Amino acid sequence: MSDESVNPTSATREIELRVRYAETDQMGVVYHANYLVWCEMGRTDFIRHRGLSYAAMERIGISLAVSELSARYHAPARYDEIIRVRTTLVSARSRMIVFDYLIANAETGQKLVSARTALISIDRHGKPLTLPPFVRELLD
Repeated sequence: MSDESVNPTSATREIELRVRYAETDQMGVVYHANYLVWCEMGRTDFIRHRGLSYAAMERIGISLAVSELSARYHAPARYDEIIRVRTTLVSARSRMIVFDYLIANAETGQKLVSARTALISIDRHGKPLTLPPFVRELLD
């Protein structure tokens, strides 16, 4: 993880991780779907840092389903490199939360992937659900 000096109410949060061998393909670069896993890691860390783990949200009956996803690949990450995932909250509306991500090489700063996800709040039955006020307050 990156420095804890990041303000817990900041709209941006960063984590760092080392690329594992299993995340690479035959060409020696990170397989494209793994960047999306790293976005999820950034997003769940962002929410946890605001004071509510994703597991706690699920226990109270709130799930976040990805409804939109876009990703632009700029350069490849390779085995054993340290990467930084910067997650930025774009908006938190009554039922939808939007995040932007910038994945970069932590040592060189080279931009690897920029992405965006929109998540819809759903209940245990998969029906759209209005986020409770306390969750919106944590995100706002």
